[in-house]
Amino acid sequence: MSSTTTSNGSKKKGDGNDSSFSWFEGFASVFKETCNRSDKRRIIHSIKVGVALVLVSLLYLVNSMFKQIGENAMWAIMTVVVMFELYAGATLSKGINRGIGTLIGGGMGCLAAVLAAENGGIAKPTIVVISLFAYGTVATYYRLVPNIKKRYDYGFMISILTFNLVAVSGVRAEKVAEVARDRLAAIGMGFILCIFVNLFIFPIWASNDLHFSTSSKFNKLANSIQGCFDEYFKLGSDKENHDKVGDGSASILSCKIVINSKSNDEALANHAKWEPWHGKFGLYYPWDKYLEIGEHLRELAATIISLKGCLQSPKQPLPLKRQMLKGKCEEFLLSMIWILNEIGESIGKMEKCQTKLSINPKLQLAKLQLSPPGFFSCKIEVVETNENLAISSLNFLLSEIVEKVEILAAKVEELGEIANFRATKLDV
Repeated sequence: MSSTTTSNGSKKKGDGNDSSFSWFEGFASVFKETCNRSDKRRIIHSIKVGVALVLVSLLYLVNSMFKQIGENAMWAIMTVVVMFELYAGATLSKGINRGIGTLIGGGMGCLAAVLAAENGGIAKPTIVVISLFAYGTVATYYRLVPNIKKRYDYGFMISILTFNLVAVSGVRAEKVAEVARDRLAAIGMGFILCIFVNLFIFPIWASNDLHFSTSSKFNKLANSIQGCFDEYFKLGSDKENHDKVGDGSASILSCKIVINSKSNDEALANHAKWEPWHGKFGLYYPWDKYLEIGEHLRELAATIISLKGCLQSPKQPLPLKRQMLKGKCEEFLLSMIWILNEIGESIGKMEKCQTKLSINPKLQLAKLQLSPPGFFSCKIEVVETNENLAISSLNFLLSEIVEKVEILAAKVEELGEIANFRATKLDV
């Protein structure tokens, strides 16, 4: 008799372990797929860098080229090493910033060096020192302006560096203008080579990553909402697992990923703005709208985490009353999951979101379900204050989710209008 009980107990324990680790297995498979994709991209990028370095080294290794360029060929090699980035937009951004910064800094440095050379004696170093202080101070001030720093920080840094090199070297060297011209030509060669290799040999576009990352976040949050309630009602019907309520972090794992994606989204948007017209993305594509949608997605993710905390609270209705709520919650879940997946799919396929025809009616129905006559019409006679508070908190958070999803639907509809998404084909 005792052996049978032990056997059943061990079996239940094993089932609990399987369920508690199932989310980890799912995460591991997604992580493995992501790593494989990242590894492939890293390999492609590494090969491209190697190819670019071999090609630029020919300027130094081939005698005929070296005679034309001389020691300045090293500046072309340095340019390739410093400029080459994973994304095509990042490389183009660095290249343009470096080119303009070198041009402005070199030109101003030559002007300061010539002006100092025309005034001999103590005036020569004095003019150089004053120009260094003035240019460095003004350029650094504008470099720290947030809007400028976001896109042109590297250009200002190169401009300051080039100005100092040219202006100071002009004190001791002759023909400063010719030296600056030759170095600028070598940097230009490195820049052209970087752009050619990065844009025409298996280019990696930041715009594609930002677009599909934003689209996939809707599906992640939809799965998170479903995971919260699946675990909630499962634990409500299984008393043995009641102590493991805090162990199921699978439902909020995606929310944390969305919340922590702000810096990555901003970097991708910045790189995407520098990219040339390619595929479905034009020169003036509204990438700022993606950042705006990302902010609202993070707010929704934070609300889902709050919902998770509410459902994990020990002050919950009894399991029987919890099961009575299940029907209403499942109806609400189906609507929210469908809406989030529909919005995400419309971004992924670049189709206009049918907010007025299909999404708004479902949102209005969800609001009616959450209003007191609708949500509390489950014939649950709640007497305890704790149970009342738990259900009221749940109702409030679900209402917050509906409002945030409604805002997201409106923002995605705006994106579709600005970006000229194609009209959705409706099945008749």
